[in-house]
Amino acid sequence: MTILVITGTGTEVGKTVTTAAVAACALAAGRSVAVLKAAQTGVGPDEPGDAAEVARLAGGVTAAEIARYPEPLAPGTAARRAGMTPVRPRDVAEAAAKLAAEHDLVLVEGAGGLLVRFDQEGGTLADAAELLKAPVLVVASAGLGTLNTTELTARELRSRRLDLAGIVIGSWPGSPDLASRCNVADLPEVAGAPLLGAVPAGAGSLRPAEFRANAPSWLAARLDGVWDAEAFRGRQAP
Repeated sequence: MTILVITGTGTEVGKTVTTAAVAACALAAGRSVAVLKAAQTGVGPDEPGDAAEVARLAGGVTAAEIARYPEPLAPGTAARRAGMTPVRPRDVAEAAAKLAAEHDLVLVEGAGGLLVRFDQEGGTLADAAELLKAPVLVVASAGLGTLNTTELTARELRSRRLDLAGIVIGSWPGSPDLASRCNVADLPEVAGAPLLGAVPAGAGSLRPAEFRANAPSWLAARLDGVWDAEAFRGRQAP
């Protein structure tokens, strides 16, 4: 797995912190890592974006982004309103391939969900993943409503014959409610893919050294961690 595309089932599901955890685990396993943010929105020219946040938390990664737009909107809309050139799927694929020539692992982080539009022609992160022939990791929320958005995302990936690497719960609450605990068993079933981790809520607020030390306990072996899905499911069984 040289390139891994990371998408969410929506906004604010913990995608950037999950990307940082994947990066931290890969670095700890001795791999060189690059993080590519396809389109950064809602951040000023001199402000750190998501790729910089991944680098802060995970440590020695190459952080890159293709374009950024000032308003916190879908990339295609933000580009149009700013009168700026949009990011296109081929731009993402070319940038990722270039980074892959120099790194063991490239993490391509999208904006929002899988089908958020990059341009006025309807190009999406899914199109970039198709061009790259790369597996896709889906970051989902824990609670009520996540089964629908996760299954819709998984169906879209299957319809495009893309490899769904697995699901990571991007923000696991300290006191999970009944829906969240039930979703631990239901998420892999509706997705047709394994649950590969659960990142604790608030993980992004940890000191970087603490974040890096704990990241392997949040992710499964396929993501260079030691998290055990069956043990986690057993602890959360309602």
